[in-house]
Amino acid sequence: MSTLSAAAPEAAAAASVPASAASVPPAAPVGPCGPSTGAADLEVHPVRFTGTGGGYFRVWIVNLVLMVLTLGVYTPWARRRTARWFFDHTEVAGSPLEFAAPMRRMVFGFLVFAGLYIAYEIASNTGQEAVAFTMLGAAALLAPLIWRSAMRFRTASTRWRGMQLHFSASTVEVYRASWPVALIAAVWAAVFAAGIALGAGDDADRAARAARGGLAMLVIPLATLAALLASALLFVRIDYGLRRLLFERGGLGDVSGRFKPGFGAFLRVSLIAGGVWVALVGAVWLGVFLLGGGLIRDLASLTGSPDEVRDPARWASLAALLVLPFSLFLFAVPAIAWREARVFALVWNGAGLGRIVRTQCTLSAARFTWLRIVNVALTLITLGLWRPFARVREYRMKVESVRLHVRGGLDTVTGRLQAQTGGVGDMLADAAGLDVIG
Repeated sequence: MSTLSAAAPEAAAAASVPASAASVPPAAPVGPCGPSTGAADLEVHPVRFTGTGGGYFRVWIVNLVLMVLTLGVYTPWARRRTARWFFDHTEVAGSPLEFAAPMRRMVFGFLVFAGLYIAYEIASNTGQEAVAFTMLGAAALLAPLIWRSAMRFRTASTRWRGMQLHFSASTVEVYRASWPVALIAAVWAAVFAAGIALGAGDDADRAARAARGGLAMLVIPLATLAALLASALLFVRIDYGLRRLLFERGGLGDVSGRFKPGFGAFLRVSLIAGGVWVALVGAVWLGVFLLGGGLIRDLASLTGSPDEVRDPARWASLAALLVLPFSLFLFAVPAIAWREARVFALVWNGAGLGRIVRTQCTLSAARFTWLRIVNVALTLITLGLWRPFARVREYRMKVESVRLHVRGGLDTVTGRLQAQTGGVGDMLADAAGLDVIG
């Protein structure tokens, strides 16, 4: 349920772009944001959300109970109910979206995924490391194709006024956009190889073994940190490449999407969010390390504890290690929320459909970050019961920040696009059963 429903805000917004498109004037000059026309030729159409937290809570709690009672078998039905609820309450230019995914394909995809996961767990827990490693490698190799199938299924299942979207990226284009995946695998393979090399050997000399162990304690943490940083940067590139491909190879009929943001903007936003997160975590950790030891030493002195107990360095290190995981989570919440909002605004301020539609987004990163902080706090306090209300509030803030600027009359363009689309959506919806994965 979580995969499809968590992606509902962007899927709904993506569906809204072609749905509000207008007729294409054959000789209209194109400016940087679309056709160069007067304001009188443009129509502005909002995206509205009519659902409530209470309404989604009823869907969510029923899904949760049935998933528990069926040991997870109800998952595809829960995902479909969640997606349909969000789509039915999302209105583009006064008309709601529709989620028309065939249930049998969702069930088949779930069964395939569950079967592969169970096989991997069995291989991992029975000492068949070669089989487990081979399955992981195959999953990484096929991940771009699985993503493409998921996007085809999702776009073909999204309708507005009876029209369907399509996504037509080729295999070469998908793998070209996903090239950092191979580099991430190579980086971590190098880290593991270094660890094995430093741990190997049968040095008879105790000093040599100690030197090798000291070198391993220095090199492996540094190599792991470098691999984490490199992976984070490469994931940003993957995120950008796949988003761009989704827009540029998606569309309606013979009209393709448009995507203007560059990778530099994505990277800049991610570096700011990551830098602030690291700085805040480092400041807290350093403060605990410097102040915690002195405080514990003073308390130990008052109680007459022995010198070993009053050792400030020992207790400061322990306190820092205990605080570090909590601080990582605490400051990751606003950092992730801020990046999510900024990327959403970047995408929807630079997206469009051919020469006839451009989008505008007014989402405030500060307001969205504060909303996420409040939602996380309330979710923890209520032991998870606030989660459906949090999802509705964040979804509403996102989709209602999007406006569509359309050239011409909406009814006219709807009629023309309906004539263009033909059976494209049905063809994609009838594609291979693996299209439901994702």
